[in-house]
Amino acid sequence: MRKFSLLFILPTILLAQEKVVTPTVKQPGKYDTNKFSQMYDLLATPNMFRTASGAPGPAYYQQQADYKIDIELDDKNAKLSGSETITYHNNSPDSLEYLWIQLDQNQAAKNSQSPLVENEKIEAVLPVAKFANEYLKQGLDRGFNIEYVKDAKGSPMSYTVNQTMMRINLATPMKPGTSLSFSIKWWYNINNYQQDGGRSGYELFEKEGNRLYVIAQFYPRMAVYNDVEGWQNMQFWGGGEFALPFGNFDVNITVPADHIMDATGELMNRSEVFTAEQVKRYELAQKSFDKPVVIVTQAEAEAAEKGFSDKKKTWKFSAKNVRDFGIATSRKFIYDAMAVQLSSKVVMAESVYPKEANPLWGETSTMTVAHTLKSYSSHTFDYPYPKAVSVSAEDQGMEYPMICWNYGRPDANGVTSEQIKNGMIGVVVHEVGHNFFPMIVNSDERQWTWMDEGLNSFMEYMAEQELGTNYPSRRGPAKNIVPYMSGDQKFLEPIMSNSENIIQFGNNAYGKPATGLNILRETIMGRELFDYAFKVYANRWKFKHPTPEDFFRTMEDASAVDLDWFFRGWFYSTDFVDIGINEVKQYYVTETPTLALKEAKVRKGRFGQEKGPFVYLIAGDNPELDPSSKKSLKIEEVALLSDYVDKNIAPAEKGNLKNPKYFYEVEFNKPGGMPMPIIVQITYEDGTVDNYKYPAQIWRQNNETAKKVYATTKAIKQIQIDPKLETADIDVTNNSWPKVEVKSKFD
Repeated sequence: MRKFSLLFILPTILLAQEKVVTPTVKQPGKYDTNKFSQMYDLLATPNMFRTASGAPGPAYYQQQADYKIDIELDDKNAKLSGSETITYHNNSPDSLEYLWIQLDQNQAAKNSQSPLVENEKIEAVLPVAKFANEYLKQGLDRGFNIEYVKDAKGSPMSYTVNQTMMRINLATPMKPGTSLSFSIKWWYNINNYQQDGGRSGYELFEKEGNRLYVIAQFYPRMAVYNDVEGWQNMQFWGGGEFALPFGNFDVNITVPADHIMDATGELMNRSEVFTAEQVKRYELAQKSFDKPVVIVTQAEAEAAEKGFSDKKKTWKFSAKNVRDFGIATSRKFIYDAMAVQLSSKVVMAESVYPKEANPLWGETSTMTVAHTLKSYSSHTFDYPYPKAVSVSAEDQGMEYPMICWNYGRPDANGVTSEQIKNGMIGVVVHEVGHNFFPMIVNSDERQWTWMDEGLNSFMEYMAEQELGTNYPSRRGPAKNIVPYMSGDQKFLEPIMSNSENIIQFGNNAYGKPATGLNILRETIMGRELFDYAFKVYANRWKFKHPTPEDFFRTMEDASAVDLDWFFRGWFYSTDFVDIGINEVKQYYVTETPTLALKEAKVRKGRFGQEKGPFVYLIAGDNPELDPSSKKSLKIEEVALLSDYVDKNIAPAEKGNLKNPKYFYEVEFNKPGGMPMPIIVQITYEDGTVDNYKYPAQIWRQNNETAKKVYATTKAIKQIQIDPKLETADIDVTNNSWPKVEVKSKFD
């Protein structure tokens, strides 16, 4: 550390210091070189559909698709057949020449293009089952088999299938403000998802021959048509999930009579599918707010799973204003439920699971569902649907309106490790939380995975921390994203990348957005401003289709915090955070006429007036800004600090004067490209601590260094940057003065 004298040269005029600005270097014609540039070059132009504030505009519209569906499950052959009538409402200002339907099951068809775009390699060692599955077996064709497409009069309609999309060719364009009904009949072979993969299918219990079905993407579904890109008919390759319009569903599901089921929507014929005693238990559950009530017991489930009934039973569900539909059915299901009191309504938390999931699921699942609904509702809006269901489906983690599949079971002896229990709780929170993002705040998952997974992972983090159990959250804490952000840039891409183009899917689409939102909330904006703006976004766009611009603009609009620099760096680039301490200089005060004082020169103030303020420069320490205007300073012209205080400060005010004895000039540097607030903790020799936080805008005119001066009454023992690891700083070896050796993982 270098020490310097700090001269107080104070005549009766005011002392002023000229600000010397180091300009940011800009490339000619390169608008976004300055990391604090506004995002006009990146965001879509506001219009009548979507405003500059981030809210829906006066011309905003969205389409609606209503479904009446009848399906039947052939349990012996693992086959599903169905027919549906879709009523499509054209609320757009456009005439539509054709309609696009999603056929997601075709992603697993024999002629699917999806396997052809994936790289392959031969593993040196393969389990026998995996080898047989990959190289010996001829799997069933699992794509949709379309039997017909008919109009409302029963006449065939022209259609064209392109992989996972089907275009219905309309004889006459569909005019704005009109509706159109048509019917489709289909069937497909249900996959064993543990062998064949997939977001739904069945789990086979080989010992007894039972299947546990989690059924989704089971029907031809309308694609989204909107003001942003017209039809969202990007093919389903398996990574980017789903973009769907809202609508009303009436679904009849015929299954073996010994099955227990739960699904999206309200069950309309409870007394027909449950026993009278089970109906009474459900009514009791509707009044139980502290713990679940078991509606179908383990004993009843164990008896049913031995039966394999040849009889059938039809379950009838109705769902209003949902974007999709999911079903879970098995003769193995235990079923419990409880009531959840939100601020404005009561909803039901429910779980269905096989005996293999107990005791973990009976003790944990529905209670976790209830906690999730309360936590998410408090940060956004009261959960609007009548229920939320958690389904035990091993090796799964997937979400649909009001229902989701979740992994995590005890071992064969019923023992659950802490790792499995925490993993199960985390996935239940996450998948139930997806009801809010994207099932209600209905973003386009096919295009932007982060808008549902990232926002939901952030909400999951808050819900996990609100459990009050010191839950070990994986995503959200800034330090957890450091290994990813410090990785090889060849394998990184901006968050604002299409879902199919992401290399490290979990880190990019889940972890980094969740961490960014947590940094915004805790470090940049503060909880009050962030929580208000986030709730505005959720309420503006519930039951609507937001874009990234709508989110970015709303967060600024509702908080008055300029976040363009943050969104530009965190979402549109792969810049990383690295802020360090470059140099510390210590000064001391003297009132003794030193040689340096005798050699001091004086220059008139920047406005050239004859009287102050003046800037006094010590020769050699600063650039000669205007040599012609300087002159030597005589000792007799100097007024000492003590003289100034005696002459200018009233006696009554002298007791309130500060008395700094130590002066430190600290230069911070920023090897990383991502701006971030500088968080400083100063520890004094007596053990006391002061904390400072400087906004990220400190880097706005100099992207490389920033300086701060600390005038203290106590000697500084240590200066530490980001002591709580709030900013995802990838290199903490330069965060301390004096330098602290950081042990490597090897050490």
